[in-house]
Amino acid sequence: MRNKRLLGLGAGLLLVGGFVLKTLADAGQFKHLSPHFAGHCVPVAGMPGGEDITFHPTTGAAYVSSDDRRATQAGHPVPGGIYRFDPASSSPPTLLTGAFLADFHPHGLSLYVAPDGTQTVFVINHPTAGGAQVERFQVGADGMLVHTRTVRDPALVSPNDLVAVDAERFYVTNDHHFPPGTLQVVEDYLQLARGNVVYFDGKGFHEALSGTAFANGINCSADGKTVYLAQSVAQSLSVYTRDVDTGALHLRHTLPLGTGVDNIERDATGALWVAAHPKLLDFASYAADVTESRRAPTQVLRLTPSGDTFQVDEVYLDDGSHISAAATAAVSGKQLLLGPVFAKNLLSCVLP
Repeated sequence: MRNKRLLGLGAGLLLVGGFVLKTLADAGQFKHLSPHFAGHCVPVAGMPGGEDITFHPTTGAAYVSSDDRRATQAGHPVPGGIYRFDPASSSPPTLLTGAFLADFHPHGLSLYVAPDGTQTVFVINHPTAGGAQVERFQVGADGMLVHTRTVRDPALVSPNDLVAVDAERFYVTNDHHFPPGTLQVVEDYLQLARGNVVYFDGKGFHEALSGTAFANGINCSADGKTVYLAQSVAQSLSVYTRDVDTGALHLRHTLPLGTGVDNIERDATGALWVAAHPKLLDFASYAADVTESRRAPTQVLRLTPSGDTFQVDEVYLDDGSHISAAATAAVSGKQLLLGPVFAKNLLSCVLP
């Protein structure tokens, strides 16, 4: 009987040990990183936690979603904001939401530019009181953002990013099935594919995709007929054909990337720029560290369309020395902006 108990205990320990090793391997903890970048970068202050960034397609100016998440973690939240920043100019960032006095903690952001030039900005908001909502702004004649609508719905369980397909309709990723709390942590460490993507048709939400493994960044092609989805835990990018009438998404193919992909930006050539967290547990440890004493690496991939798939190039890799845990890599011409989830400064880079 004693031998059977020992065998059972040994088998249990082997299972636990195997699970731990698999978790570490899946999270990229055994990767060897060799930092590199052929261009040069400078830090830009004034937009803490500039987690999401998108460029206007023609002006060269970027919209930055900024929120001091460390202040919120410390129990002293301060209002976030949307900024305009032109990296080719010597002008400092301009706060565009100073007149928006609501409890504002922006996350994922999307810009839609209509054929007549009208600009609409959508952004996910996580109010301090809890819950989540989507804020809609119009860009006024003076360049400031004018709030026009708040969208609340139970479908917004754990929204991360969104992409607008016109001035009224958009897709939102829910990175988890459960709202923030213990069950959300269980989802992460058991790698449960329980997230989804929901579609707002101008009146209400409909589920467009289910069973996603930490649905994170989302974007679309210039004509709005293709949608790209990054899944951090699945470490992949999926490409969908979009029904422009119904919003339904049909999978074309999935590209394994072997890293914790985050936000997706598209440049003028149609190439996708994906920021990623190559060591996901380093990111989790850094995210929990209010003191900012820990660091987390940043990776940037350029995905150039090649037939039905993409050529993948690693453009930037940093071990956390220059920027920690960047979530977005946005490109306009030779300008590359890296937006961090927590850090005070974003990086403004010039590509080689």
